[in-house]
Amino acid sequence: MNAETPTAESPAPPAAKRRHRPEKQVEITDPKAIRALAHAARLEVISELYSTQVSRTATELAAQTGLTPSAMSYHLRALQKWGIVVPAATAGDARERRWKAAGTDFTIHSLGGVASPELAVLDLELEAYRRRVLAYAKTRNERRERGETGDGPSSVVLASNLLYLTPEQRSELTRRVFDLLRDYELEDPDHVPDGAERMATMWSMIPDDRGPAAAKPEAGSA
Repeated sequence: MNAETPTAESPAPPAAKRRHRPEKQVEITDPKAIRALAHAARLEVISELYSTQVSRTATELAAQTGLTPSAMSYHLRALQKWGIVVPAATAGDARERRWKAAGTDFTIHSLGGVASPELAVLDLELEAYRRRVLAYAKTRNERRERGETGDGPSSVVLASNLLYLTPEQRSELTRRVFDLLRDYELEDPDHVPDGAERMATMWSMIPDDRGPAAAKPEAGSA
């Protein structure tokens, strides 16, 4: 797996016009609700509906997750119970219910300890990312076997940084990262520009306790 990083010679692509929308944050704090999210299919639904802001039917979402439409309907009703997804308007005489995100942004926040249920959710998110990487690697290898060369715009970008941040700086960095991501959201989710490719992104920030211990003052020093 090749990892590519931006260089000074690589100009940044033009940002899409930011989508004009009322911001609505959906925050999950109830441990029971967080446990209800600890299912790969439910996380896939949340990612799809919140990222695209487009309504989907249970059949459409089932096709993405490998479930039956009836099983997906069960998961959608469970997410509705916790206010994560809501029914969407249907066009014409559509017979199947459509579902949409209950807001524009979704966060999980818990004050629990090490055994907090959000760790199970995190584990599933990482597993989903791993599946995407393996699926991409398989597709790339198949292209190479057919004699196609180059990864083109689909190249995987991996980056890791260690920073020293105050609480205020952590809040500022989080805000700026999400503001940047919004700059690349489609203004019209139903219209994908020619040449655009669906890309999965993941960003995280977590305290790192592996660093050297703070230097202790020498004996006799003030």
